[in-house]
Amino acid sequence: MPALGYERARRAANLSTHHNTFGGMHDPKLAFAASHRSTPLIDLRSDTVTRPTPAMREAMARAEVGDDVFGEDPTVRALEAEIARLAGKQAALFVSSGTMGNQLAIALHTRPGDEIIVGDGAHPAFYESGAAPVLSGVQFAFAGAGGLFDADAMEAAIKPRAYWCPRTSLVCVENTHNRAGGRVFPQSAIIAIADRARTHGLGVHLDGARLWNASAATGVPIDQLCAPFDTVSLCFSKGLGAPVGSALVASHEHIERARRLRKMWGGGMRQVGILAAAALHALEHHRARLQDDHDHARELAQRVAGAPGLHVDLAGVETNIVNIDTDAPAEQIAARARQAGVLVNATGPRRVRAVLHLDVSAAEARAAAEQLAQAAAQP
Repeated sequence: MPALGYERARRAANLSTHHNTFGGMHDPKLAFAASHRSTPLIDLRSDTVTRPTPAMREAMARAEVGDDVFGEDPTVRALEAEIARLAGKQAALFVSSGTMGNQLAIALHTRPGDEIIVGDGAHPAFYESGAAPVLSGVQFAFAGAGGLFDADAMEAAIKPRAYWCPRTSLVCVENTHNRAGGRVFPQSAIIAIADRARTHGLGVHLDGARLWNASAATGVPIDQLCAPFDTVSLCFSKGLGAPVGSALVASHEHIERARRLRKMWGGGMRQVGILAAAALHALEHHRARLQDDHDHARELAQRVAGAPGLHVDLAGVETNIVNIDTDAPAEQIAARARQAGVLVNATGPRRVRAVLHLDVSAAEARAAAEQLAQAAAQP
């Protein structure tokens, strides 16, 4: 099978078996039609769908490796040293996913029966398969609305120190915030939240899966964005375009405890320098281009916002994610767009999400906007 035909078929096969974010199963008939398209699909479901570039694949092939469970993989050690330096923390631990990074941090800060404060729609509560209650025995309290919150809202969510209440032990901030449409959490609010949390004896964790986007959007260095937090999870497989991996950064003590938990949870990996090499390549070569994704998201949003039946809060498009509210059911819009070769996820009954990334050009972003407008215009 020709390479391009194989790639189309592979993507179509994925469509036929995977649920979208809101919960609907992709239609196999549409997947079959997509596999026979004359042009490739424009995939805006997530920035996790990127494929390694040829240069990244070459770096992976050249990677020097060892057994990381024994602490002997030099490429992993180099990555952990570099990410700790960038984040301004003492140490780092390479983990398989952002979910594992967040869940390790939650376990470090809590004990069973505790409660942790998160924003509305936070990733640990919404997208991590109920891991926190299962792995750490904790529950969530929600602060604010729309994903962002301030110190007063955080404080209002703290439970009284009574034995019949859960013990509030941790506050988690997500920056940028996925379900809020890639919104940047204001650093002034973060500093106030962290300061107030510490007066109550709470730990402070940052889900920084897309912190690289926040840094690109604001010009604030990563170490400054990480400074208010005890623990930070940083992802390599979203905007940076690596195939796998995140890092947890924290103190030496936290990282050594997390290393044991990672092994306990089945996350110890052996010659994983092949994947660490991809992350190192992404850090060196893909950070500077993140603004391109933001620009493409802004252009798509502006074009879609003027289309009948589609609505976008342009002020809320700050990074690479565009939330598009729909007059018609979101699943219907997503299905029509899919027929036209554009993949988006329905993230609510009347909302679809488009995520721009390094596999989507400016021209493809414009074409996607046109197809989304046409999908909404159909009777």
